[in-house]
Amino acid sequence: MAKAVKNEKVASVVPKGYMPSLQKKYKEEIVPNLMKEFGYKSVMQVPRLDKIVLNEGVGAAVADKKLIETALQELTLIAGQKAVQTVSTKDVSNFKLRRGMPIGVKVTLRGAKMYEFLDRLISIALPRIRDFKGIAEKFDGRGNYTLGIKEQIIFPEIDIDKISKIMGVEVTFVTNTNEDKEAYALLKEFGLPFKNIKKVQ
Repeated sequence: MAKAVKNEKVASVVPKGYMPSLQKKYKEEIVPNLMKEFGYKSVMQVPRLDKIVLNEGVGAAVADKKLIETALQELTLIAGQKAVQTVSTKDVSNFKLRRGMPIGVKVTLRGAKMYEFLDRLISIALPRIRDFKGIAEKFDGRGNYTLGIKEQIIFPEIDIDKISKIMGVEVTFVTNTNEDKEAYALLKEFGLPFKNIKKVQ
């Protein structure tokens, strides 16, 4: 178990009134498409993406605390927003883990920054995965989807010559619907490259 540690808030660099291309696409294309596909009678029924959470577990930080600082710097670069530490909520003697010890980093994106990250993920980062054949359609049963990325170096913000350790990143897409099929349709419309065209039940 882990909990986030509060950190200073970073001022947004997104210009006032700016609308990312994917946010514009959602309003102008995705909403009408989903209303037609599911027969919604109001735009308020259309599922939306509430937030994207990036999480990086750093278990090795138990032995090397510098890894947490490195992970904070890297995830901040990837997300475009300051990452925070997550700490253990209990003691685990077998792993020399004590309550309150840093074990990872995370960042939660909303609004314009969320859409900007999603655009970079789809158009730049995922295509850089070696032998990439799409992502699996495994949702959590509550309309949310977590994408596991094995190497942080697929993100262009990371300088491969300066990294000290290859680390994975979990990207969780949190929607406002509890239906996996609706969430799947939403993310597919955004352009997430799922392996199969089949619909999630």
